[in-house]
Amino acid sequence: MPPIKNYYDTARTTLLKYMPSNHLLAVAALSVGVVALAFMEEGSDSSNQLVESSNIPGLHFQGTETQATPIAVPAVESIIQEVAATPEPQRTVVIEPESPWKEFTIQNGDNLSIIFKRAGLNDRAIYELFSEAKDAKDLRNIRPGQKMSFLVENGQLQGLNYIIDDLNSLSFNRTTKGFDSKETALKPDVKHAFRYATIDSSLYMAGKRAGMPSNLTMELANIFGWDIDFALDIQKGDSFKVMYEEQFLNGKKIGTGKIMAAEFTNSGKTFKAVRYTDKDGVSNYYTPDGRGMHKAFLRTPIEFAKISSHFNLARKHPVLHIIRAHKGTDYAAVRGTPIRATGNGKIAFAGRKGAFGNCIVIQHGQGIETLYGHMNAFAKGMKTGARVTQGDVIGYVGSTGLASGPHLHYEFHVNGQVRNPVTVPLPKAMGIEKTELARFNETTRTMIAKLDDYKSTSRIAVAKSGNKNN
Repeated sequence: MPPIKNYYDTARTTLLKYMPSNHLLAVAALSVGVVALAFMEEGSDSSNQLVESSNIPGLHFQGTETQATPIAVPAVESIIQEVAATPEPQRTVVIEPESPWKEFTIQNGDNLSIIFKRAGLNDRAIYELFSEAKDAKDLRNIRPGQKMSFLVENGQLQGLNYIIDDLNSLSFNRTTKGFDSKETALKPDVKHAFRYATIDSSLYMAGKRAGMPSNLTMELANIFGWDIDFALDIQKGDSFKVMYEEQFLNGKKIGTGKIMAAEFTNSGKTFKAVRYTDKDGVSNYYTPDGRGMHKAFLRTPIEFAKISSHFNLARKHPVLHIIRAHKGTDYAAVRGTPIRATGNGKIAFAGRKGAFGNCIVIQHGQGIETLYGHMNAFAKGMKTGARVTQGDVIGYVGSTGLASGPHLHYEFHVNGQVRNPVTVPLPKAMGIEKTELARFNETTRTMIAKLDDYKSTSRIAVAKSGNKNN
């Protein structure tokens, strides 16, 4: 058996190496007290036996039959002396330098003047930035939740970073020639997600139960809105399947993209759609065989609005109380409800037009013209000569002109003749051109196959149960 002394040496070395000195001092002092207490109790035992020093190496006692007094504890004492002589290790405290950039989160009601003031700048700094950097105009579009960072030195703006969203940012930097600007656009990783639901009350609730974002539920309705009236035709037992994009940045989900393929079954009839971007970069939805899903015109300029007055050439006017032809359809809606262009075209008139009040007239080509009356206000940029795309917001519901309440008066003209907007046959949108059909089939075949494969799987069961996870 190795000598006891070796154990003391090993213990001393280990303690000195790994335990902080203040802890060692405390342990050593406690050890002395414990040893002393132990032998004092031993000496007072009824056996009155002496503790022989030979039984405990390194400890020597002298005393009588009734008392044992420790006179030396070399091993513990040695550790105490060695700890006391050991210098405290030097600890380096690293202090991170404070960043010269100051970041602010845009709050409700904020404007550039308020934000610049928080950063210690005045409106002159805004004027200087706007006059020297052409992209500074984008700062007018700030929204709550976005972030803006400032670098200010000696009361002067040196740099500004505007975080638009997770993928896009805009930065400005002062140079000897004024401010320069730089746009940064990160490219996310895109993955496909699938959702399925059976409708038992409404499309919205079915989409919510399946864990589909509400904006995609609306997009789904827009895709199939030409074939299905989602206000009147939806029945219990209808179902849908959707394949859409999810965007990830550094492994973190940051948002959703477009619907890539979808299927909707209504009253036992199934409709399919697939998204395709043509060689010119224009994206639309088509049937799997290349026919356009959208018609050239929307049937109504307001989503899910109630018709308050139908097309009637012998109607009695509600304000004038005389028989006066009603050459359009009235849609009752809350004041300020967005009004959308029903087709692509060019604004032929935007302004005040007699009994129609604030009015816009759009020329669509092929002899077709639409009129929108009684608007409360025009949307930004809507003026004579401006071009619009189907679905663009052109104005907001009001009661200007001769109107008894807020509503939209909508007319549809073909070759100068007024037609009933509700029943007039709408021109169909063009499908895929023959020269591009091969490219279309090659691009969309895989997406349609993936959607078809997504049937009686565990994912469908999860969607039905209401689990919102992929």
